[in-house]
Amino acid sequence: QVQLAESGGGSVHAGGSLKLSCVVSGLPFADYCLGWFRQVPGMEREGIATLSIRDDYTYFDKSVKGRFTISRGNAKNTIQLEMNSLKPEGTAMYYCAVRSASSCYPQWGVENVYDYWSQGTQVTVSS
Repeated sequence: QVQLAESGGGSVHAGGSLKLSCVVSGLPFADYCLGWFRQVPGMEREGIATLSIRDDYTYFDKSVKGRFTISRGNAKNTIQLEMNSLKPEGTAMYYCAVRSASSCYPQWGVENVYDYWSQGTQVTVSS
């Protein structure tokens, strides 16, 4: 059974940092793309970052580039999104998602190409 267990959300002041973790298990394939998305109520889910497991290639949306990083945790199946210099407009529900692929670009930010999703975690950034 595929599971994406996400953790690490919370509340911070603008300029603060948070680290989200996504633990992936039960995947029926070895090469995959892990995407990070966020969603504000009433808005579409938007892709903010992706990691290619095959070659560790990462890509970031311009809204977070230079402030967010992706890394592997100590366990190979743990992927972390470190969010620095957070802004109030970053308040949203954050999700990790997985799809089977050897190359993540250019569809990395397209919601409906992903096969599995986490339950989401809330991030709130106050001004």
